[in-house]
Amino acid sequence: MPKKRQYQHLKSFKPIAPVSPALSSSSSRGSDSNAPAKGVNELLSGLRRSAAGSSSASSPHLLANGPSVHPDLRSILQIPDTPPPAPRRPVRTRFDASGRRLPAGPPPPRSWVTTRGQDVDLSHRMRGLKLKDAPSDHNALPGAYLPGRGSLIDRVLRAIASDWEFQRAYQQYHLYFLPNHLKPALLRHIGISGGGVTLADLKLILLPPTDLYEQGELEADSHTTNEVSYLDLSRSLGRSIRLRDVTNFLVPPAPQVHDTHLEDSWDAAVDATPSPPRALLPNLTHLSLALSPDDAEGGSWRHLLDFASKTSHITHLSLAYWPDPCLAPRAQTSKVTTPQGNKIYYGGTNFYSHSLDHDWSEALLVLRKLSRCFYELEYLDLTGCGSWFKALMLETEHDHVDWAVHWGKVTDLRLYAGFPRQEDMAAAEQVAFAEVMETAALVERHIRHMRAGKGRFINVERDRPAT
Repeated sequence: MPKKRQYQHLKSFKPIAPVSPALSSSSSRGSDSNAPAKGVNELLSGLRRSAAGSSSASSPHLLANGPSVHPDLRSILQIPDTPPPAPRRPVRTRFDASGRRLPAGPPPPRSWVTTRGQDVDLSHRMRGLKLKDAPSDHNALPGAYLPGRGSLIDRVLRAIASDWEFQRAYQQYHLYFLPNHLKPALLRHIGISGGGVTLADLKLILLPPTDLYEQGELEADSHTTNEVSYLDLSRSLGRSIRLRDVTNFLVPPAPQVHDTHLEDSWDAAVDATPSPPRALLPNLTHLSLALSPDDAEGGSWRHLLDFASKTSHITHLSLAYWPDPCLAPRAQTSKVTTPQGNKIYYGGTNFYSHSLDHDWSEALLVLRKLSRCFYELEYLDLTGCGSWFKALMLETEHDHVDWAVHWGKVTDLRLYAGFPRQEDMAAAEQVAFAEVMETAALVERHIRHMRAGKGRFINVERDRPAT
């Protein structure tokens, strides 16, 4: 018997009777009861769609796009006027006046932009002021390493020096491990921009923290101070440290041995001579002992001679703004009474020795001893020492500076006045500047005459006449 075919793809044109609302509601309840419950995310998305639909329906933009009504009919039917369309969003500029691309997103508030601009201008002005007031590098010793001015390392070292009171306590266990070529630069910035380098600062930077390591643990460490060849104590002597303390720190005195044990025989006596002390900086060749121009009384020539006798390998030395060579500067006004009742000056130099008496004997004696100790000197900076430039070329009996033998290796000599020449200078300052400039020229001529044909050529840096 043939099967009955059902053509489901053919639609029936039989009209469908309308379903009553009661049946439809009951059927919907039954279907809803059988349907699974909606999740939270589905309910939230439905609420968002309904809110968007209601807002779009009440939006004036959609009403503005609706069919328009003639104005006469609108007035008769009292239909409100159609609101005008909203203005278009302005096209946002992508680049500023300088051609730089602006960041994405809405522009910042006006208050933010104004305040930030003022802060940036203030920071730029302060940065320029700090770099302007910061010590320049033209008076640094040649051959010594200093970071490039304005570089990242230079700014970091200057920032550490400006906040040294905090950094010396917070970084006390890390300063020793600073690279050796950066330690002199840090000491220089501390001495010039801060209150001066103290003996405790030298110990923090040049000595390892002994309370963190056991005895002998750091001996195998390759991080030593043998690579330090430059020590800059500019503007620190007399303010925060004494040269005698520096000498005892760099070259500690030999320990005294008190052996009270008596040997039975002289032949059995053991040689108890202690070995000479080891210098902390054995390769030190560049040394800056420049004083502050405002306080030039911190230099002691007696301590300098003691230091020179223990560190004769110095090749570059700066004695800028040092006072007149004198072994007892505090005794310049002191007088003693002789058995005959006469009063004489206690020291070898008084206030009138150089100006009225033209007595430079003590200054020549000090310079002769200094030249014999620093016999390897190649560079000497005497900026601001114009009051005793004349002692560099005078000779009293056997006391004089021998520029051909003792200081025959000196090839660079700085003889600047130490203060800038200005048009509005006082008359006394102009006369003093002219005398210093003339004396420096005479010293240069004297040295070249002494070395004629038997010494190195010397370059004397001095002030030149205005052209």
